Amino acid sequence: MPELYVTNYNRNFTGVSATAANVIRQQVARHDLALVGQPLPGCPVPLTRAAAARITRSHEPADLPFAIWHVRRNTEMRSAVWLRDVRRANIKIVFTSAAQRLHSAYPRWLIRQMDAVIATTERAAEFVPHVRAVVPHGVDTDVFSPATNRANAWEQMGFGGTHGIATVGRIRPEKGTDLFVEAMLRLLPERPGAVALVIGRAGGKHEAFLTKLKAQVEAAGLADRLLFIGEYPAADLPKLMRALSLVVQLPRYEGYGMVPLEALASGVPFVGSDAGYYGAFSNAGRVGKVVPLGAAEAAAHAALSLLRREDQAALSDAARRWAEGRFSARAEADGIEAVYNALWERG
Repeated sequence: MPELYVTNYNRNFTGVSATAANVIRQQVARHDLALVGQPLPGCPVPLTRAAAARITRSHEPADLPFAIWHVRRNTEMRSAVWLRDVRRANIKIVFTSAAQRLHSAYPRWLIRQMDAVIATTERAAEFVPHVRAVVPHGVDTDVFSPATNRANAWEQMGFGGTHGIATVGRIRPEKGTDLFVEAMLRLLPERPGAVALVIGRAGGKHEAFLTKLKAQVEAAGLADRLLFIGEYPAADLPKLMRALSLVVQLPRYEGYGMVPLEALASGVPFVGSDAGYYGAFSNAGRVGKVVPLGAAEAAAHAALSLLRREDQAALSDAARRWAEGRFSARAEADGIEAVYNALWERG
């Protein structure tokens, strides 16, 4: 019977989904693990919430005092608390918190009910109780890896030009999509071979925001070089990532931010706003450039400086080594494992 249940209730593949999948792929070799909710790439076929709850209540792990439910979202905390406190299942709940700001009242109450909290950064740890460890998110360096020949890899993507720049994430003001567009409108005239991609979807109330951005690009005469390609299949993203020459992420707020790590593991440097954990990812500017919030012009200059470097192969190697050595999913799984073991040992 499973000793570890990892939840993923969101149908959309988000940054939280990506971090969970990275760790699960490491954990399946260590534990009898069940994914609960929605599928994740490279992970076990999930159980439904009802099936997971039924198994948890009727079967306990053979050699351990209880099962662990590892949750990452409010809905997942709520269902695990219900299972433990109302349905009286013999479980402990571990929550991973990445937010670098105070949660609203209801999430704060839920977090107080957790048996252990893992913060992804020292800053995130300041906003939540019961923190047992600070464990940075890691990237799956087996999935995200450098291209043998980046120019050929980009050509095969079929977007045109000689090299690619991209931003990845939901299209909305908080994610700074407009700042990326502004930066690219400054950069593209300076880089005739460059093609910029906006990867992600707007949806709902943000469709008008997307329409406005497309109109800006059209007015600048760059609609053939600044492409809005929509949401990209998660399973195909590593292939696209390794074909890029630069990733640019300019959120106005970010709890952590996995995209720069995925870029670094692919041997691709990044430019990012001063948000999330981007400063640590940059290795003091050696593999990435961090600019102030809202600074599209500074982002354009930083991007041009990285693209113009003559030591592109050495920069790519340095990016890959930094991701492998400091921010791998394997290292994250090790840190989480220590929290699990401490709970089990206390019994």
